Amino acid sequence: MLKPSQPVGNDNALEDAIAAVATAMADASRVKMLCALMDGRAWTATELGAVADIASSTASAHLARLVKGHLITCISQGRHRYYRLAGQDIAALIESMMGVSWKRVDGIQTRTPLRLRHARTCYDHLAGEVAVSLYDALIAGGWLEADGAALTTNGVAHFRHLGIALNPTSRRKACCACLDWSERRFHLGGDAGAALLLHCEHKGWLARTPGFREVTITASGRLALKNLFNVDA
Repeated sequence: MLKPSQPVGNDNALEDAIAAVATAMADASRVKMLCALMDGRAWTATELGAVADIASSTASAHLARLVKGHLITCISQGRHRYYRLAGQDIAALIESMMGVSWKRVDGIQTRTPLRLRHARTCYDHLAGEVAVSLYDALIAGGWLEADGAALTTNGVAHFRHLGIALNPTSRRKACCACLDWSERRFHLGGDAGAALLLHCEHKGWLARTPGFREVTITASGRLALKNLFNVDA
């Protein structure tokens, strides 16, 4: 999360911090990099440069700007450096901005890849039509509070019964409603959303496409989602 560099007593600290975030994102190449990092993986500068279609030296300068803005972090492993989003809050910000921007591009819905709209990752949780239907089913089934801010006692018990591991010590929100940019409705975010995605992946109910956000629901996954949540995938 962006941390204002101004003193606490600065009356304009919040406004300046918001402007700094906007400035860090105000470049098409940097936006392409941030969108690529929405798949939740760590990428190298070379890979991100290729995504943005820019030279490696230019990519490094852009990445340094994003690191300085606290939007991404750099992980050193031996001689290699990898970059990833600074946290789920940054992913949620980017997802929200996608939704706002999407509405300002004429005819965008007709060009949206159907498979991407059907199911994809939103950083570390599931998004798209399937995720929105699943969120609605969790609300209707009494697994989630009406505002999506927490699992109900019943929901916690169901998660435990399915073997979905939650992290009670996590500093992130245990559960939250994340606005889906293609569907304009909510899907499940937070620790519960991440745990559910991992569970589905481990069960073989879905398969990720390496390097992309697209997710394919398998035959066993369609059956499980129908049987457990009455969701057609």
